[in-house]
Amino acid sequence: MEILNTKNDNTLTLALTGRLDTVTAPELETELAANLDGVEELILDFSALDYISSAGLRVLLAAQKRMNTQGSMKVTNINADIREVFEITGFCDILTIE
Repeated sequence: MEILNTKNDNTLTLALTGRLDTVTAPELETELAANLDGVEELILDFSALDYISSAGLRVLLAAQKRMNTQGSMKVTNINADIREVFEITGFCDILTIE
């Protein structure tokens, strides 16, 4: 997985490419931990993300909990497979998806 990090004022955008799974979830977790201080809006761009596992969902849930205390978070450009995972797991009700 690749992560492209773009910060503009209080907005952090992370564009993910590849697979967010057990192997790569710690990489996203580290990226979020290092960059969320002072961020009021977190945007996760999934336009190039092919797959998400339960490990990836866990990282998203932790990020959402943190952003609930300091701003907002949204997930953008998800494909049909990832949308299905979000719907089955109930993440559609937890996350803001655009």
